[in-house]
Amino acid sequence: MSKQDGSGRQVTSTPTADLSARILHLDMDAFFASVELLDRPELRGKPVIVGHRGARSVVTAATYEARKYGVNSAMPMAVALRRCPQAVVLEPHYERYQAASREVMRILGDVTPLVEPLSIDEAFLDVSGATALFGPPFAIGTALRARIREETGLVASVGAAATKFVAKLASGRAKPDGLLVVPEAETLAFLHPQPITALWGVGAASAQRLERLGLRTIGDVADAPLDALTRALGPAAAGHLHALAHGRDPRAVSPERAEKTIGHEVTFERDIADPAIIDRELLRLAERVAERLRAGGWVARTLAIKLRFGDFETITRAQTLPEPTDVAQRIATEARALYAASPVVGRGLRLIGVRASALLPTGTVARGLWDDDEPWREAEGAIDALAERFGRGAVQRASLLRGAPPRRGSVPDGGD
Repeated sequence: MSKQDGSGRQVTSTPTADLSARILHLDMDAFFASVELLDRPELRGKPVIVGHRGARSVVTAATYEARKYGVNSAMPMAVALRRCPQAVVLEPHYERYQAASREVMRILGDVTPLVEPLSIDEAFLDVSGATALFGPPFAIGTALRARIREETGLVASVGAAATKFVAKLASGRAKPDGLLVVPEAETLAFLHPQPITALWGVGAASAQRLERLGLRTIGDVADAPLDALTRALGPAAAGHLHALAHGRDPRAVSPERAEKTIGHEVTFERDIADPAIIDRELLRLAERVAERLRAGGWVARTLAIKLRFGDFETITRAQTLPEPTDVAQRIATEARALYAASPVVGRGLRLIGVRASALLPTGTVARGLWDDDEPWREAEGAIDALAERFGRGAVQRASLLRGAPPRRGSVPDGGD
């Protein structure tokens, strides 16, 4: 929901004493862009895009003024500038975003210890135990937004509801700079008019399958027979979406979120310098990492590569992705870009590794309208299904069928 341009905004403007909406989802508005504007206040109110200029660059973030022109995160920069040629492009500074995030999370922790960060710019809070001291969820959300603005200069939107799913959906509807409380008794009235794409886990392909059944809103999904959903989506997805459509989401706010990484690395029997071989190995490793991400129900926000040369010098390079992913093709593309930017000319490699970190549960990430990875996501999901039935390796990419260099082993690097 963070890609909204503010159209269709819905907020709770009158204070309410409701206590049932105990789960808060706080999401910073245009976070990366807003942090950049702290140092460039003269650009406030203007279309600003954060990202690298370049033929293959993508948009990292955009202000709401730029989003009104159809600019969204993860969009190719060239497309974004065609849509909004007057936009100012600023280079990203990830260390500033991390520092601002720490300040925001500190403020949240002053209200309740039950804070579950989802990513650098959003978190769930369970305020059940805080209402006696700080008032009902509406008052807590209002105070948090005011304090964040005062202490950091940044703007946050808050959704409050009885479940995580509805709270996150509500914060998206409140953007920008808003607060929306959905009392438990009003959950279905709020949910059912929403489009099916608002359901966690529904991408373009799933939406098409649901629309072929005549389902266009969450209410339609709630009213649909479960067996019809199962035939269209499979039992796991059908059960998941059917429960969400009825407002059921039993997940608790979990503050104990240990940092997780998933990675694989390969050591060669002889040093490798051939770019074509290295390119294939990065794809092979990306596939292994993506398989484990999907199997564990994770998407990754950060990607890193590890390079060890023949003299045992080891370097790592990392990149925060515009959108979390579990798609091998995306991971391989980013890994190749990191490799291309590394000082490797004329040097043989004895080891290559690919690692994904800053992991988020798959169901907590809403797919954007501009999702170039959807075809690959569908294809890789089909490969997973075949592998489960016939064994790993039953289906492979043609580019990986060529001879691989002699290896000493390909092993997991990190884990859950």
